[in-house]
Amino acid sequence: MPRKKLKHFAEIKTFGNTFETPEEKAKISWKKYFGNKNPIVLELACGRGYYTIALGEKFPNKNFIGVDIKGHRIWSGAKKAFDAKMKNVAFIRHYVDELKSYFEKDEVDEIWITFPDPFPPAGKAKKRLTSPKFLEIYRKVLRPNGMIHLKTDNENLFKYSKKTMEDFCCGNEKCGFKMEEVLHDIHAKKPVPELLQITTHYEGMFIEEGRKINYLRAISLVDKTCSSGKTLRKAIKRTAKTTKKKPSKTSKGKS
Repeated sequence: MPRKKLKHFAEIKTFGNTFETPEEKAKISWKKYFGNKNPIVLELACGRGYYTIALGEKFPNKNFIGVDIKGHRIWSGAKKAFDAKMKNVAFIRHYVDELKSYFEKDEVDEIWITFPDPFPPAGKAKKRLTSPKFLEIYRKVLRPNGMIHLKTDNENLFKYSKKTMEDFCCGNEKCGFKMEEVLHDIHAKKPVPELLQITTHYEGMFIEEGRKINYLRAISLVDKTCSSGKTLRKAIKRTAKTTKKKPSKTSKGKS
């Protein structure tokens, strides 16, 4: 492993704002860590944490936590937050699958998913961060009416994600997810909505290349009693049908 990465891994441990194991997080509650009861907002697969940091600067009365398994990426955001003495920003170096090991039921208010890997092959659809498997994980930690935000330049992933959320729990009006806002080509809007003016490094590159950036916001509905394994299996089967077409060439990257 390159020395630079090893140095970053060691340095992360000195910042005090990054959790790397559930056992480490179990020693302190989020309320005690942040010193308040402010809303908790996650950025999943946060990469270098551009969005996490920018949201933390824009909304000092909310707590922001970036999640990514890549330590050398998280180091960038963690160091910036440490140097700026940001008290409302933290990071988790772990897999998104393990969110329930870091958060209690209904503890999270919002989730941001910014430019995730689209995993184009149909056989890898279950790895998409908006697949039924992950939506079920999000529902367990999101409070009732909590929000999921998605930004992507990948049209196929965008369509897949919208359908997956709408079809979750068989489209039951009392559970699953409800679309609150769907925007196509957000940078063509005049002006661009304030919350979406934050741009990551890769987003800037995509814009220069002429790619359209799409956004959706969905809420987690109140009734969570239908989250059975049978319901989840049905959702996976339904959304699998949307992966038959070969997706167009798009970004694979992260912020």
